[in-house]
Amino acid sequence: MSRWRDIKQRNIKKDTSKDENDNSLKSAPLVTRIKSFLVDMFMIMMPIMYVTTYLIMDGKDDFQGSEDARWITACVFGLIIILFWSIKGQTPGYKAYSLKLLDNNTKKRVSFLKSTFRYFLFLISATTIILAFVPFFRKDKKCVQDILTNSTVVSEEK
Repeated sequence: MSRWRDIKQRNIKKDTSKDENDNSLKSAPLVTRIKSFLVDMFMIMMPIMYVTTYLIMDGKDDFQGSEDARWITACVFGLIIILFWSIKGQTPGYKAYSLKLLDNNTKKRVSFLKSTFRYFLFLISATTIILAFVPFFRKDKKCVQDILTNSTVVSEEK
């Protein structure tokens, strides 16, 4: 009964200790991150595949039949993504949706090594159904690669 009386008389003090001690970054919405990934696929992966298919190989039949061409395309895409993450903290898709990849400890861009590890974790989680659904069951909406590399994709303030 005393709590009700305190609320009625407005004697309740707001508990700000949790807000002051919470130093972690707030993750960007999952839908926005998925949209930015699709933009990256079209802006980065598609030109690489076009060059590989029609300028290096002799067409789509040779590309589809060559395991090496697909691996080379995936590796070039990965290297470009890693460089964008480590140099700018943003890929073109992140830039389009005002997102940025930050290290949780330094609140700055992630290092090249951490970007590389994060990309390989992304490949593993994208190909594993259980790991791909991790952000849907977490309160902070972080993916496996965010958790293990201690990084966060955040929305930029404008």
